[in-house]
Amino acid sequence: MIQLQNASRWYGQIIGVNDVTCSIGPGVTALLGQNGAGKSTLMRLVTGQLRPTTGSVKVHGIDPFANPEVYRRLGYCPDMDSFPEHLTGREFVHRMARLCGFENQAAHRRADEVIELVGMEDRCDKKLRGFSKGMRQRIKLAQAIVHDPDILLLDEPLNGLDPMGRRQFMDVLDHLAEAGKSIIVSSHVLFEVEQMTRSIILLHHGRLLASGDLSTIRDLIDQHPHRIRLRTPDPRLLAAFLVSLPFVLSVQIDPDERGLEVQTREPDKFYAELPRLALDESLPITSLESPDNNLEAVFQYLVVA
Repeated sequence: MIQLQNASRWYGQIIGVNDVTCSIGPGVTALLGQNGAGKSTLMRLVTGQLRPTTGSVKVHGIDPFANPEVYRRLGYCPDMDSFPEHLTGREFVHRMARLCGFENQAAHRRADEVIELVGMEDRCDKKLRGFSKGMRQRIKLAQAIVHDPDILLLDEPLNGLDPMGRRQFMDVLDHLAEAGKSIIVSSHVLFEVEQMTRSIILLHHGRLLASGDLSTIRDLIDQHPHRIRLRTPDPRLLAAFLVSLPFVLSVQIDPDERGLEVQTREPDKFYAELPRLALDESLPITSLESPDNNLEAVFQYLVVA
């Protein structure tokens, strides 16, 4: 649905995004990066608020810049709020529906539907000026989906939500993704992103460092062997068998915790061989985890290392 081809955007001598090429389809995609990485610039290019300095941005094959045809198919939740504070939440969403072309009664019905979807039906008749940050996030999502867009762009949407609110918000995104929507979520809270999706776009200083499935990206970071931690009653005995495997690079024993850490460049082979080894040699393994098989590790390897 969204394609960027060698897209760059400069602000005078400052680079917003630099030579970014990627495509984004249905489902939830996380847009990650440190402050100043270019996340907001990329969102503004996709939403047609900015025109690329060089390269191209296409939404459904069309240039989105100042293009109402594209705007009708986009929903957008900016990070910064700019509400008409004198309206209630229901009035605000109704007016946004009217601006999207709904007749008055249809706008009321649609506003009620999306308000219920985001879990605000019991609080939407309060004035916006009295809304908490979490309530504002929910009502922003309601206005962004009121016209049933194909593409949804959410800039730091989980800020201000309590744990229950975050879970409910993620459930709504899952529902929209299952309906075939393309959803781009900008966030810096890595563990929350990992609960939403394994598909990421990682920007650093305006450049695209990686895009695609998290596991696939991790597999491509060859200079950093995969780490796998095991707990067993006899770590030395298990280590003696593991070091004989050709795809194991090292084994470090932690006797105090009855565990060990393995490094390998071929994790698939390791995971396939470990059950056979444990059964054949009667080696009990009480836990297994990989500190590398998560978004934070990939982020650290690509950005910090």
